[in-house]
Amino acid sequence: GAQLEDIRSTRRELNKVIRAIDEEIVTVFASAYADVATNFTELFSRLFPGGDGSLKLTDPDNLLETGIEVSAKPSGKNVKKLSLLSGGERSLTALAFLFAVFRSRPSPFYVMDEVEAALDDVNLHRFLSLVEEFREEAQLIIVSHQKRTMEAADTLYGVTMAPGGSSAVVSERAEVERRFGTKAAAAEEAA
Repeated sequence: GAQLEDIRSTRRELNKVIRAIDEEIVTVFASAYADVATNFTELFSRLFPGGDGSLKLTDPDNLLETGIEVSAKPSGKNVKKLSLLSGGERSLTALAFLFAVFRSRPSPFYVMDEVEAALDDVNLHRFLSLVEEFREEAQLIIVSHQKRTMEAADTLYGVTMAPGGSSAVVSERAEVERRFGTKAAAAEEAA
């Protein structure tokens, strides 16, 4: 009898802990979702001028089980499915979401791997404007083959390997003039 009561008591305690954790998850998720949704709408309209992007919960009454629906309508397009967007538009939409998360819950650094590979020149320029803004707050590490992305970097790292040899890392710091203009570079050298 006493063992059975111990088990029941332990079960009640566990259920209390589970309910408390579920409530905490709902509170944290609701707050994070609200921030990300607001930032996504703002960033989407910057990446797609005249466009409209939003996030919607698939089951707002059940935050522990809900999904998130992404609505993305670039200017002049009335698409119902993300799959109908071009590859570049899908990439830029995903980047708007990613940067909305970054802005909502900041981190000291972000690592991205060829996220801009599908972007044309106009969309690449929009992506790089976001990179420029976020570099003020954090370090961005971007794996890229895009020349313009590399030109935006403070430091470039490359990995080379001679045939049959081992790999070697080479690095190059960007010229001060390129980042800050020649007057600032001259002032920095004089200091």
